[in-house]
Amino acid sequence: MPLGLSLRPGRGRRPGRAAEPRVVSTSPVAQAAMEAEAHHQRMYRLRQMDPVELRTLLAGDPAEAAPWLESAARYGVVEAQMRLGRMRLDGAGAPRDEAGALAWFTRAARKGSADGMNMVGRCHENGWGTPVDLVAAAHWYGRSAEAGHDWGEYNYANMLFDGRGVARDQARAAALYLKASERGHARAMNLLARCYEEGWGVAQDRSQAYRWYRLSAEGGYFRAQYNYATLLAGQGRGDEALLQFEQACRAAAPESLGVMIDGLRRHPDPRLAALGRRLAGDLSVPA
Repeated sequence: MPLGLSLRPGRGRRPGRAAEPRVVSTSPVAQAAMEAEAHHQRMYRLRQMDPVELRTLLAGDPAEAAPWLESAARYGVVEAQMRLGRMRLDGAGAPRDEAGALAWFTRAARKGSADGMNMVGRCHENGWGTPVDLVAAAHWYGRSAEAGHDWGEYNYANMLFDGRGVARDQARAAALYLKASERGHARAMNLLARCYEEGWGVAQDRSQAYRWYRLSAEGGYFRAQYNYATLLAGQGRGDEALLQFEQACRAAAPESLGVMIDGLRRHPDPRLAALGRRLAGDLSVPA
């Protein structure tokens, strides 16, 4: 069920703009009581909506969905807490509020949400709504990883690999990259491949590196596409490498694109160098 709500059969109403409970300004105590009643009324109405009406409301204008999500979140619906936290973090439907986002992620995490634990870790790592605290970030990533969350496994592995907020342990990092990779996490696959390529935390194994770069590239991750293309070029498989290099550059994050294009322009294979020059023009990368 959407948002974990126990919905009763609807009354056949056409989806439309949900009526918002009125809250009249008065004394602080009375205002708080009226706001609590408004949340109660929203939750009652949410439970009365049929699934189509509910999806229409919550997938529509973020500003309209926000008060309904907040009511569900206040009543302990974890999915609503997570979505509301992301909306506060992104500034969707309301001004950006990093501290508010962290508060909702924390409430979800304390109810056992592995996704919430991961997001609390991200807030502590990046200083969203709280000072940067790498020890706290590693703690929450570790809890998310223990709960079997792929992003938690990936993020905790990154902390272990670099020794950020936790003792450095590349073997544990590689094991976690493998767990996340087996769940289909494309970024973890790329770093697992790099571990096999370089012998970081695992025995060096070029065939495993090739396999995981390929799977990550097929998953659409631009760094893996570039790394896989590099291996293909080294094997003399230039036509396949050309395709992977182009896909990688066109999908690359801006901060990575320049380095990738520069590596292509200086490649000893004239076809790859020509591709680098063409992509530099297409993507407006300075010489």
